[in-house]
Amino acid sequence: MPRRPTPPAPDSQTFVDRVASWGLSPAAADSPQARQVEQHWRWPIMMVLVCTIPAFYAELLQPEPSRLADMTYLVAAMVVGTALAHVSWYTRHPVAHLLANPTDLLLVLGLLAAAFLPGSRTSNLTLGLRLIVAFLTLLRMVWSQQHLVTRGGVAYLLTVSLGVLLACGLGFWWLEPTTPTLADGMWLAFTTAATVGYGDVVPTTSASKIFSVFVVLLGFGVLTLVTAAIATKWVETEERLIEREIIHDMRHEMTQLRHELAALRTEVNHCIAVRDAAPAQAAGQPVEPSAPPPAG
Repeated sequence: MPRRPTPPAPDSQTFVDRVASWGLSPAAADSPQARQVEQHWRWPIMMVLVCTIPAFYAELLQPEPSRLADMTYLVAAMVVGTALAHVSWYTRHPVAHLLANPTDLLLVLGLLAAAFLPGSRTSNLTLGLRLIVAFLTLLRMVWSQQHLVTRGGVAYLLTVSLGVLLACGLGFWWLEPTTPTLADGMWLAFTTAATVGYGDVVPTTSASKIFSVFVVLLGFGVLTLVTAAIATKWVETEERLIEREIIHDMRHEMTQLRHELAALRTEVNHCIAVRDAAPAQAAGQPVEPSAPPPAG
């Protein structure tokens, strides 16, 4: 009879499932060292990707290519590529891990291309490529913060949200002439990220309009993470209450089961004693008292 294949673990992911998650996948659960390395690379990747945002606008606003912006793109590509290769090295299937992260691969290639292409003002094709790279960067940044969606991560996510709002306000203050103060820039960032659109302050330049697109996408991501973290807090609280009730009922049932077993053991010992005494009574011999049953 042929041996049946062993079903996969419940928490394991197939290759298709891993690729379908935004084209990004963490290290497998059976590679704890790879997951530890991945955690060490999390914040360096976040920092270099954040630095590519002003690099994008430096290439867009300056008439000549910015060497500092090109260097920023190059460093970001090296950090993301090195992190991906480092994590893959410690997994059991390095090639499979690389193929499960096509977004990271495309991001590395896009960052390298953005570092060597001419300025965005001289070519619409170059601008379009850097916009795609910026979108992949935003996607990678939001995905890397999913670990904060826990019951204890609400305060941290709110702090990150305020930081993102401040950064977007600084961006509008720099790019938009109708926001002469930082407060005006932050107000425009909030109304844009929340998709409120009061209309009192609106982007007027090409740079600020492009920036507002990323602010909307980033606002969706941040607000989604904060909402999910708050929902997780309430759900986990309810789950803990249910778990306590289940544990209390289980203990009560186990206590009753112990009492019933003790009573059943006493009754069995009594029946054994009666059975042993019956032949002796029939022969007319005195019956020795049986030993008392063991306690408990």
